[in-house]
Amino acid sequence: MMRRFRQSRASSWYSDEPIREEMFGVERLEDHARSLARAQAAVTGATRGISLNARLADNETVLRHAFRTTMRAVEAETAITPAAEWLIDNFHLVERHIREIRANLPAAFYKQLPKLVAGPFAGCPRVFGLAWAYVAHTDSRFDPEVLRRFIRAYQEVEPLTIGELWAVAITLRIVLIENLRRFAARIEASQAERRAADAVANRLLGTETGVSETTADVLAGLHVAVTDAFAAQLVHRLQDQHDGIAAALSWLDERMAERETSAQAVILAEQERQIGATVTVRNIITSMRVIAEIDWSELFERMSPIDDLLGAHESYRAMDFPSRNYYRTAIEDLARSSPLSELEVAGRAVLAARKAGFPDGTPDRRRADPGYHLIAAGRDALEADIGYRAPVRFWPRRLARSLGIHGYAAVILVVATLILLVPLAVLAGMGTGTALLSVLALLGAIPALDATVAFVNAGVTRSIPASFLPALELRGGVPADLRTLVAVPVMLTSTESIAEQIETLEIHHLASLEGDVHFALLSDWADSPSEAAESDANLLMTAAEGIARLNAIHPAIDGGDRFILFHRRRQWSESEQAWIGWERKRGKLHELNRLLRGATDTSFISGSGAAGQVTAPRDVKFVITLDADTRLPRDTVRRLIGKLAHPLNRPRFDPGTGRIVEGHGILQPRITPALAIGHEGSWYQRLFSSHSGIDPYAAAVSDVY
Repeated sequence: MMRRFRQSRASSWYSDEPIREEMFGVERLEDHARSLARAQAAVTGATRGISLNARLADNETVLRHAFRTTMRAVEAETAITPAAEWLIDNFHLVERHIREIRANLPAAFYKQLPKLVAGPFAGCPRVFGLAWAYVAHTDSRFDPEVLRRFIRAYQEVEPLTIGELWAVAITLRIVLIENLRRFAARIEASQAERRAADAVANRLLGTETGVSETTADVLAGLHVAVTDAFAAQLVHRLQDQHDGIAAALSWLDERMAERETSAQAVILAEQERQIGATVTVRNIITSMRVIAEIDWSELFERMSPIDDLLGAHESYRAMDFPSRNYYRTAIEDLARSSPLSELEVAGRAVLAARKAGFPDGTPDRRRADPGYHLIAAGRDALEADIGYRAPVRFWPRRLARSLGIHGYAAVILVVATLILLVPLAVLAGMGTGTALLSVLALLGAIPALDATVAFVNAGVTRSIPASFLPALELRGGVPADLRTLVAVPVMLTSTESIAEQIETLEIHHLASLEGDVHFALLSDWADSPSEAAESDANLLMTAAEGIARLNAIHPAIDGGDRFILFHRRRQWSESEQAWIGWERKRGKLHELNRLLRGATDTSFISGSGAAGQVTAPRDVKFVITLDADTRLPRDTVRRLIGKLAHPLNRPRFDPGTGRIVEGHGILQPRITPALAIGHEGSWYQRLFSSHSGIDPYAAAVSDVY
């Protein structure tokens, strides 16, 4: 059931008073956060709550009006306060934050945030009240470390959800915009009051007409409130003027006496108010700049107790941010449909990982990773353990997964039968004979199946998203225990093409500077009617010299030379009736794998043409093959190996079935066309889908082994 809230117009949310309370030090802020956690009661689940967007729209209107009013004052060469200068000089920043708030606070996300059930912010997100307290007791000054300690102190009593921690940045912006709106309204009001005081002073002094009016005439038509700003501006204009002004100053003193104050006290109070407003507006603008520039993902993880829990596992800390976020998203989904909190769900996953192992007692690295129980094969057991009940919208997808290939085939047969029955039923109703209907059914079966397969495949691709593959970050590059060989299959056809391939190989290296990565040309000569051709030796020598030049420029690594030439001799092919490199490209890759595994009977030869003298890098873990015309963007190798090296992606071979039953032995990245350069076109590939299904980095990897 969705709960609705109503908020009093007298609450702090609708007040005009600045969001500014007693300034607290860090320790006092932490104590205040703990007291808030004990005092605030919140309701979880999908709740509508008070609309923050409606107030944000109103704030934008007020701020724009104040900006335009202040700009008109500037154009009229009227003096404005320093706070007003801060506003007009940085209004573009304010507009940008308002746009980002709208973009990053969708209604579905807002509904999931726990809402306060009592107090001045009843119906608002709990994290909103927390951000309000932080802004009020720091005078709108944002400091990442202070905020981290404040949020951490709150969670010592009441942990926040993952969604709430992500919402901290948005709610801080909302509260800062709210506070700026209140100061902008004051700036606009004080400008109007000063203009009214200037109008009175102009009449008394005859500034505009050259004729001074009497005090009695001016005051007789005066219908404005004598506020502090009005009084301070009037004193400023009339002091040290001729004696005829004394009556006006006496009148002003009488008005101040009615308020139990004096003109001098009002001037001091107004000056203090302007100084305070300038400081707070400056803090708000500065905080907006810092909030826009800070790495919130890093700050989020420093504030998150779930990251502390999962971070006890070395593999979690070694992952890249999208992978860690994938784990956290799984925790959110599980907690949302179970009686446990997110922290409790994470605890159950960690506990299951600690108990993981094979039946013989040896540790199982896959099952010892919390992700195995959150996103992989161990999820079913974890769901049963925490009492998870899948939402109805997930039932079709889960049913399809449980039925597997048999369900897929059954759906195709059922749909094809239905498609075929419609025209047959119509023909039967028209009196068509059974024999003819049977013939028509046989003839229509193939097109019906074709149409059904296309229909079902389209439905599957739209309803079942691609699986995200977690990855290690490999911050220091590819380590020696994950040594990688990037192999480019080519044909030695001309000295020009060889020079181009050598240059491309160096570019691949420059895009992957960090780590233990080797680069190799995997070459054959062109097919020939004879075992040797006249140009063979020259082409092979050109390629060998090019590789030697690269090794001289770029230092070797522990596994051997960084650049390698793997060239094969020709062999006779009965089917082709020619001398060719055995099995061409597929044969090169097959023999390369055998060579890396220690085989000595391959057809590779040395750069001088001698057989049996080819040395491969030691302990190569992964091979990435690139087509000769592909690109390899910066850090692609590191990121790709990070995917392959993750415990959940490492292959597990079952000797009984002779198959990889878990993980991945081969990965084929997505291929997309690159932008054309001039009259040229090229192809590159995207590595893997991100959380949204699209990775912002492109790669040119064609095959991954």
